[in-house]
Formats: sequence, structure tokens, C-alpha cells
Amino acid sequence: MQEDPAYLLKHIDEIGGPTAYNHIPVGWAWATNTPFQWGKQVASHFGGTRNPLVISWPGHISDPGGKRMQFHDVIDIAPTILEAAHIPQPTEVNGVKQKPIEGISMMYSFKDPNAAEQRHIQYFEMFGNRALYKDGWIAVCRHGRLPWLSAGSFDFDKDTWELYDISKDFSEYNNVAAQYPDKLKELQADFMTEAKKYNVLPLDDRFIERSDPRLRPSLIEGRTHFVYYNGAAHIPESSAANTANTSHVITATIDVPKTGADGVIVAKGGVAGGYTLYIKQGKPTYEYNWYTQERYKIGSSASVTPGKNVIKVDFKYDGGGIAKGGLVTLYLNGKKVGEGRVEKTEPAARFSADETFDTGLDSASPVSADYKSPFRFPGTIEKVEIDVAPANLSQADVKKIELAQLQAVLARE
Repeated sequence: MQEDPAYLLKHIDEIGGPTAYNHIPVGWAWATNTPFQWGKQVASHFGGTRNPLVISWPGHISDPGGKRMQFHDVIDIAPTILEAAHIPQPTEVNGVKQKPIEGISMMYSFKDPNAAEQRHIQYFEMFGNRALYKDGWIAVCRHGRLPWLSAGSFDFDKDTWELYDISKDFSEYNNVAAQYPDKLKELQADFMTEAKKYNVLPLDDRFIERSDPRLRPSLIEGRTHFVYYNGAAHIPESSAANTANTSHVITATIDVPKTGADGVIVAKGGVAGGYTLYIKQGKPTYEYNWYTQERYKIGSSASVTPGKNVIKVDFKYDGGGIAKGGLVTLYLNGKKVGEGRVEKTEPAARFSADETFDTGLDSASPVSADYKSPFRFPGTIEKVEIDVAPANLSQADVKKIELAQLQAVLARE
């Protein structure tokens, strides 16, 4: 989703605050990895992998503030803690046999800054970007897709490998592949050995496509009728009813206390985008937050009354492809009390990388700017039913959805 620069400038002072779904721009992400090449996603180069580690253990490290230059990997942290605590690596946990931990302890370096390095080899791989470190050398290969692109696969046979002697070149500045072709071939072969040993193969360079919940076992696959009872909350978006690209009806049966009923009935998503059905000043409102850039509200002309109430949101999708709009009709106890348009909708199964589907509250960040989370409903939600019409999409539309998965939430990997 391309954001409107005018909108971003208008809200620039909100960056870093609770109303912004913050994600570092690619230019700054790349710049902050200086002097290393590349950055996150690019596991082949140190800009994507190399980080400082600070260890404090008074009475056990001989030179506080000293440096250790031995090469280690994140998988070595757990074995270090276990050795320091004199705890053997577990072979079984709660009756489940454990795989051997693949890392090694770093404790050998605590007392001797010049101790011989004990990690001799380590592979790296992410989205086809890959590398192999071995005794001061590293062979690296940045593959295909640039990190700010979100979809597509590329030919692995067209990849170009580089070689660096990091004992003399810590930032991978001087590619010496041409000078040491035999060393490069050795490390390339070692990568395949390690990749096979640690289940890296087959290499998979897809990005957004891998985030499609339909590519993994799912309890919601093929379902069109969902019922959520009182207390159902904190459900991952991709595990909740998928209302994208299709008509749907949300029916909430609630019990309103005499003291009032302001609060959230059901919400999916958060400040980054989502939908919410809530009651404020006694009147139900349905709001669709299109990635904070557009907000569509359909309010009720009538108020709920003490006791049992049934609120229904009927969303009639326009059709004609993905991410289209629709007509929303709001009913209260069988009577039409509001109607309005939602002009834009999400293209995929979820609005964000880390928000949830909730009944009776809006956890984490709020979908609507009209309330603050969690804005709990003070009454009882007997049930929330969501009926989803089977999506009548062409194969081209389905392909677009697959490519659009997480398009709005390029945030975590």
C-alpha cells in the first residue's frame, strides 16, 4: 500500500508515538547499518546479521569493559547461560524429547580475551540471501529480490557469490572472490553441507507469499460461519473470520446493563487499520479504518436499551476484484438504524502484523480514534456471529491476494 505523502507530512510529528504504526524507512534502515552492506532480510551480509553483544557478570569476567572478537552466533547464547548456571542441556521437556541445541557456549572467552575461537563455521539464510562463515572467511550471496520489494521469485542459478577475509576486512568491503576461487568453492560447498544438515533446503525466496495463512494448516479454511462467545479475545487476525474481499454479516447479541453500555462489541486490527463495532453514548457505531488514511463510520440513529439487544452489520461487498468497497447497513433489534459506504478495504486476510481480533474490548492499539483501548464493554456479550459469503473471485484475483499478503504490514521480516 503506497501512503499519501501529503498525509504523512500532515502527521509527521506523530511518528514514534502511539498513533503511528512505526516502521523505519528503507533509506534510514540502510544508512544505520553503515559501514556494513545491506540490512534486515539480507542475511548474506553483515548489515543484516552482525550485532554487538554486551555481557555483564561481576566477579566472573576478568576485565569489565573489555572486548571479545571471537565469532559467535545468536544460537550460542542459550548454551552460554546453561553452562554459567551449571544446568545441563535438557534432553526432554514435559515428556517431549528435545533436539540437541545447535549452539556452543561462549564462556571459554570470558577469562581469556585471546582464547582460540571455538565456533569455526556458521551458515546464514533468509529469503534466498545466504552466507557461510568459516575460520575468518565468509562467502556471501545476495539473491534476487531487493528488500523493499515484497513479492516474486528469482533464478538461483543466476546468483553471484562474493568472498571476504574478515580477519582483515571486518565490514566486507573488499570482495576477493577472483583472487581466491578455490576458497570460494570450498565455502560454497560447505554452505550446502550445513544447509542440508540444518534443514535449510529447499531454498525458498518468496516473501509475502509465504505469509499467506492458506499455505499452512488452518482451522478457518473453508468456513463461512463463525461464532464467538463472551471472553473470546486476543485471537490472531489470520485465525479469525476472514471478511476481506467478500460480503459478510456481523451479528452481536448483547445484554446491556441499566448503568449503560459504552464499549467495544467486536474489533479486528488496531491503529494501523481494522474494523470495530462499538457503543458510545448509548448508540452503536461501525467504523472501518483503512490504514489510518481513510476512516468510514456508520452510526446509529437509535440507542440500545437495558436488557437484550441484537446489533447487526450487513456489509455488501461491491465485487469486481480485491480491495473494493461496499455498502454497510446497521440494524438494531431488527430495525435499520444507519447506512453508509466503505470505499476502500484491505486486500488480504489481516490489517497488521501484530494486532488481534477481540470481542468485548479492543486490545493493544485502538481501531477507532473515538476511544482509547481497551474500552471494555460493561455488559455481557452472549455471542458474536460472523457469516462470510464465499468469495467469488477469479484466479487472477486469487493470485493478487497471494501477492498482496502482508502488503500493508511489511514490518517484521
